[in-house]
Amino acid sequence: MYDIIIVGAGSAGCALAARASEDPNRRVLLLEAGPDYPDLAVTPKDLVNSHNNSYTRHDWGLEHEPTRGHKMAFPRGRVVGGSSAVNTTIALRGMPEDYDEWAQLGALGWDWHSVLPAFCRLERDLDYGAASYHGDAGPISIRRYPPDELLPQHQAFLARASELGYPECPDANDPETYGAGPQPMNKLGRLRVSCAVGYLAPARIRPNLSIQADTLVRRLLVENGRCCGVEVEFTDEGGDSQASEIRAPLVVLAAGALMSPAILLRSGVGPRASLESHGIEVVADAPGVGANLRDHPALALSATVKDPALIDFDAPIIQTILRYTCEGSAKRNDLQIEQFSFSGRRSGPPMFGIAAVLEYQYGAGELRLSSADPHAAPIIDNRFCEDERDTERLVRCFRDALAFTQSGPIADMIETVTFPRDVASLTDDDIADLCKRFSGSGYHPSGTVKMGPADDAYAVLDEHGCCRFLDGLVVADASIMPTVPRANTNLTAIMIGEQIGEWLRTRPGLYGL
Repeated sequence: MYDIIIVGAGSAGCALAARASEDPNRRVLLLEAGPDYPDLAVTPKDLVNSHNNSYTRHDWGLEHEPTRGHKMAFPRGRVVGGSSAVNTTIALRGMPEDYDEWAQLGALGWDWHSVLPAFCRLERDLDYGAASYHGDAGPISIRRYPPDELLPQHQAFLARASELGYPECPDANDPETYGAGPQPMNKLGRLRVSCAVGYLAPARIRPNLSIQADTLVRRLLVENGRCCGVEVEFTDEGGDSQASEIRAPLVVLAAGALMSPAILLRSGVGPRASLESHGIEVVADAPGVGANLRDHPALALSATVKDPALIDFDAPIIQTILRYTCEGSAKRNDLQIEQFSFSGRRSGPPMFGIAAVLEYQYGAGELRLSSADPHAAPIIDNRFCEDERDTERLVRCFRDALAFTQSGPIADMIETVTFPRDVASLTDDDIADLCKRFSGSGYHPSGTVKMGPADDAYAVLDEHGCCRFLDGLVVADASIMPTVPRANTNLTAIMIGEQIGEWLRTRPGLYGL
């Protein structure tokens, strides 16, 4: 019935479905475990409201262990639009060197020069669309808060950054710049321009595109070394759980860096010992599935403010950004500092936070199954700051974040820095201990089904996203990234969907179509 089954209607999956279905002769099915809201007028407020994330209503309910013995919630969007429908709407690209490094690691065709057209094609940049490195007609609208729309704490953040010697950066997606300025964001007023809004809304009219929501993919169907479809579970009209098989010549996993490897593992593609420990029949011994989990370790300070009127939980949670290079680092713009408009609980004291974020990570974690049950959440073990190179740079970044609170306009707003305590007496060793105990995720998982050359035992995919262990299977989402880019990953995930979606449409022979 279908030519292509796409598993996961997230950032990459929506772009894939839209691009692949531009060929009217190609029948495309897009599957999503969560609900679908095709009418924006009746879409739930938590998905429309770009001023803050949706944390629970459309979430998978996952946990992760960013550092050993420290468990936290790990929000991921379970809805058509995926995490693009629930996130902070930060629209950063990463550095050109990130994509050049992918190519150097064996993902040929993913260098900066090759991916820039896809980045331009996906965006409608309302501020810098005329620039050669931007697009002005894509499905995802992007703008930046002008000075008169910035909250007082963000105005103070930029003023203090200038005092500390950081240059002004009006466009953080200019590939040559660094410094402090407004965040590029895929939002229009309060409206979150998710991939469900930007990509799927105009594509829904196509008769060759079908969207099937509330459908969990249990596993891949494999016959004679070929993926020939998926086994799914859904609830029928009577409220009963039903299972069925859907077949197609090509299956594209776009379920994200956490769910795509989990589906592969449940299907018998992964490290042999791990699969056998859960009683899963081994289809292919693929040690790279679930390995190489990359993300952005972060540690935030929090402070109570003198004026309670400054804190408004209905205001935009973020508006500004500082990107810069750690002293002595060979990786440009490997550090990031962000001012949060508010933090803590609505019922608690009025607070805001400033986050120190490590943008280039040397270390890696892993994802494992907790059970062969498709309803069981995977184990997400990030292992942040176990590589000393990461710890040293995050310590420096956190020290730089503390400098915003020590004098100047931000300090004038602060009553007390509540975390960490005794700031004046903190040594670098003290901060390193905090990083190793309390670092959290930037919620940018990637790398768990990476692309790479044939001689890399941990490279699950070739440079076109084709699985090296099964014919008829492609992976196209953040899991295929060899390394995490120096930016929030949503725009890069969309770019991956754009890139492989265009290849499906224009070069179907690569995928056996």
